[in-house]
Amino acid sequence: MASEDITKLAESLAKTKVGGRQLSFKGQSLKLNTAEDAEEVIKQIEEFDGLEALRLEGNTVGVEAAKVIAKALEKKSELKRCHWSDMFTGRLRSEIPPALISLGDALITAGAQLVELDLSDNAFGPDGVRGFEALLKSPACYTLQELKLNNCGMGIGGGKILAAALKECHRKSSAQGKPLALKIFVAGRNRLENDGATALAEAFGIIGTLEEVHMPQNGINHPGITALAQAFAINSLLKVINLNDNTFTEKGAVAMAETLKSLRQIEVINFGDCLVRSKGAVAIADAVKEGLHKLKELNLSFCEIKRDAALTVAEAIEDKAELEKLDLNGNCLGEEGCEQLQEILEGFNMASVLGSLSDDEGEEEDDEEEEEEEEEEAEEEEEEEQQQLKERGQGEQDSLTPKKIIDSQDSTPVPSPPVDVATFLAFPSPEKLLRLGPKCSVLIAQQTDTSDVEKVVTALLRISSVFKDEAPVKTAVHETTDALMRKAFTSATFNSDAFVTRLLIHMGLLKSEEKIKTVPSLYGILMTLNHMVQQDYFPKSLAPVLTAFVTKPNRALDSCSFARHMLLQTLHQL
Repeated sequence: MASEDITKLAESLAKTKVGGRQLSFKGQSLKLNTAEDAEEVIKQIEEFDGLEALRLEGNTVGVEAAKVIAKALEKKSELKRCHWSDMFTGRLRSEIPPALISLGDALITAGAQLVELDLSDNAFGPDGVRGFEALLKSPACYTLQELKLNNCGMGIGGGKILAAALKECHRKSSAQGKPLALKIFVAGRNRLENDGATALAEAFGIIGTLEEVHMPQNGINHPGITALAQAFAINSLLKVINLNDNTFTEKGAVAMAETLKSLRQIEVINFGDCLVRSKGAVAIADAVKEGLHKLKELNLSFCEIKRDAALTVAEAIEDKAELEKLDLNGNCLGEEGCEQLQEILEGFNMASVLGSLSDDEGEEEDDEEEEEEEEEEAEEEEEEEQQQLKERGQGEQDSLTPKKIIDSQDSTPVPSPPVDVATFLAFPSPEKLLRLGPKCSVLIAQQTDTSDVEKVVTALLRISSVFKDEAPVKTAVHETTDALMRKAFTSATFNSDAFVTRLLIHMGLLKSEEKIKTVPSLYGILMTLNHMVQQDYFPKSLAPVLTAFVTKPNRALDSCSFARHMLLQTLHQL
């Protein structure tokens, strides 16, 4: 290390905070690549007697530096809190698992008994969970009370690995007479989806001691929400449930409402942007009215709730003396509905708890609502069918085949009906894409009119909507995208600038005078673009345009921060 670098590091370390039994290097932007880089950090750790908390947030730690820091931690048996969020900035994903393994092994060797582990804002993906899997299963985590894994890009695979590790930790700790008693679980922005959420729900049901669960922005639909609701019912000490920006629909909301009736300690309910809609809101209102006397905050904002249902929610909080905030912003009350809502709360002398209604969407037309509910019901039916078929292990079957004519004694598997391109593009799903077979990429490219920019954009969004981190689906999405976009970009009649403009409009990143329904989640298209921009057919002249719009503050992009980070990192390298 050059002398000027040592001087700079020494100056930075001079800002190190030591308070109580905590050693903090938080936010010092230390670049610890080698053992030599980490010498001063190691020295302070070694010289700190009775170290209970170590803060490494806001720095970047490489594999070699992690190994020597780990060596210093092997003697710190009193360590209880590891604040290790955002400590791999700029690192390759392949570097993070070995670094975490080194640090985890050190805590096990030291005989530490952790109370808090925070690895948030480290984009390690599913493989990164493997990096601390052994730690979670070890005696070092039998005493764990707080586990924070916000914005780590774990995906379904990572969620399943995590759930299995938590169950194993509970099993082993129970055998020792002191079962794992986790109180706080945080895993927002991880694309856990239904399968990841369901796996974690099983773990939560076994643990049973949770007080706070924060799982916003995970792409969870009603099957996953229902599984979580069933698990929450077993965790009677729950005080905070934050599932913001997932998709309950009526089925998920009703299931969650039933669970809320049995939870007497609830203080915060955050179901904002969860599409509970009117029927779901009424069910939740009933649960609130029946009990929840400790409730302090109820967030049902941006849930497509109509006026009458919103007024029912307001009436339900009449005797909630502890309530500090009611958020019903961004729903469909209309001007008159907003006034009625305020009047009801004024009648209870509770007007001060109502949040802003500045983003109210106005009253919806009945025809619009009916059409949306029909679409929702169709989607839910398809999801349920796929889930049932997955559980039976038979693949997808023809939903039109009456069950009663299938001989229950016949062990011959029912053959899956054929899928064509039109069916996939109309109702896309990972299963349908895979069932198109090895020629799916060719078929979709052949049947898409690449002279029509709108058709290309629509096809790309449908393909990317089924993206998953699982290898077969991921490969199929990439290959199909490549075939389609190579054909488009190499066509003399294809307008690349018009394509990127229409794509940004459909993604909700560019305004249009037309009324266009934007995609519900940007995760799939962002991950697909991350692959697409690296291919030789992609015009590099479009990269600055994408960068400009993906960089801008945007709520939908914020909910997919891992995918956004991956795409921006790739674009900057072009």
